Amino acid sequence: MSPTATFSAGTTGTAGTAVDPGPELDVAEFVLPAGGLDETQRQHALDTVDEYLSRKRKHLVGYQATQDMQGTALDLARFMPNNINNLGDPFQSGGYKPNTKVVERAVLDYYARLWNAKRPHDPADPESYWGYMLSMGSTEGNMYALWNARDYLSGKALIQPPTAPFDALRYVSAAPDRHNPNAHRPVAFYSEDTHYSFAKAVCVLGVETFHAVGLEKYADECPLVDPVTGRREWPTEVPSRPGPSGLPWDGTGEIDVDALAVLVEFFAAKGHPVFVNLNLGSTFKGAHDDVRAVCERLLPIFERHGLVRREVVYGTDPATGEPLVDVRRGFWIHVDGALGAGYAPFMRLAATDQQYGWTPEVELPEFDFGLTLPTAEHGDVDMVSSIAMSGHKWPGAPWPCGIYMTKVKYQICPPSQPDYIGAPDTTFAGSRNGFSPLILWDHLSRHSYQDQVDRIRRAQELAGYLERRLRALDAALGVDLWTARTPGAVTVRFRQPSADLVAKWSLSSQDVVMVPGDESTRRSYVHVFVMPSVDRAKLDALLADLAHDPEYRAQAS
Repeated sequence: MSPTATFSAGTTGTAGTAVDPGPELDVAEFVLPAGGLDETQRQHALDTVDEYLSRKRKHLVGYQATQDMQGTALDLARFMPNNINNLGDPFQSGGYKPNTKVVERAVLDYYARLWNAKRPHDPADPESYWGYMLSMGSTEGNMYALWNARDYLSGKALIQPPTAPFDALRYVSAAPDRHNPNAHRPVAFYSEDTHYSFAKAVCVLGVETFHAVGLEKYADECPLVDPVTGRREWPTEVPSRPGPSGLPWDGTGEIDVDALAVLVEFFAAKGHPVFVNLNLGSTFKGAHDDVRAVCERLLPIFERHGLVRREVVYGTDPATGEPLVDVRRGFWIHVDGALGAGYAPFMRLAATDQQYGWTPEVELPEFDFGLTLPTAEHGDVDMVSSIAMSGHKWPGAPWPCGIYMTKVKYQICPPSQPDYIGAPDTTFAGSRNGFSPLILWDHLSRHSYQDQVDRIRRAQELAGYLERRLRALDAALGVDLWTARTPGAVTVRFRQPSADLVAKWSLSSQDVVMVPGDESTRRSYVHVFVMPSVDRAKLDALLADLAHDPEYRAQAS
């Protein structure tokens, strides 16, 4: 059977037609001579960039990025003559007055409500939220979460109450714990499906992972058995939930809660504070870790080992000579919601309220600041310490941005307080993009909760449509395309096509060895993220190209 004879994917592409991804930009067209460019040269260079970006925008389906920014350009171009800098803490205007911090606070309040945080922000209320808008995406948010957690768990000074002069260094360490040498040595846990930014962040911040500490201090004590080798070897990351093969490589991408609990129990028993990252919309498979299930498994462990409430001695009262004691947690749970924290609240709303007219096939897990669990000794315990989200993914922005959010009671003191900026330097970046709050505010002002529910409903339905059409293409071509979709995800993964198609559609690829150690089982996958700017016509055009792809045809022959 001809691989294209019985399959029609759309209106573009014909059998045997080569796919032209179009030319890439050439740096030679943008060389800047000492005398500058004349007007014709300058306009030509800008036109070249415009054509390239317009062409790539029409075909981008492989990344977590929303491309429909036309409304933003029309309404917000008026602000471009301004140098808008939200320098310092968003809740104090500061000395640099061309800022949009008031708009930023409105956006933060919006997501605080969605994420069940106590609002408005009140610096005198430890339970109220604090956060800021990121100038990077969730990489910055994840890095700040690790920094925040590292200093909180290792006994550094908190922002409440201030304990040093305004301009003094505040990087104050806790006093050593005579009974527990590991009391201020936190250990980080994250799964193998976690975004690569965590591997980068632990290196930059010097945060120790369970793998590193395990090899250094407990080399022969690993409590997990490697499913491939049968040996007790420290894994680099927490395993993801196994798939049908019994290995994580063909699983759906969620963290293995059983493995995580075993590892956390081991290090908590050794006296280490614990940092756990959980994913909401993982990078490749779009998986949503079951945050509630993880919290339910870990809280009894935290209770057994004194991590729900512990005393940290951070100094001596100069007047009385008595130790200064702070009571805080010995655990920190962070949710990397780079993609999912933007849409998960609306899926959860639709699942519980019929007025939105849609019942999702998958009810996403509870993941936010409202997640509390009862204990006999400590009452209700709020489990989530921080959340990060990327604004350029969902809902969408023309440049990287996002949100980091935590609670006042967890805020660390910045290392220093330069008085010239007129506001506490409580953020990661210092100077921050003041346009980003305008972008997100404009989007949120245009869309009701019903609109937001409809956006994620369309994405879910289109992801299901793409999965079905790929399986039909699989049968028509006689090629196993390895099509897979994690339940509730807005991404579909499948066999990597030709290099031209990867370039044309900006497809993200990943190699997976299905059986560790056996290179013959290596698979090259790509995935499509069905973001709000992806519609059925775009998917049909992609499918038509795939139906005539020479790489697939070669596999069929």
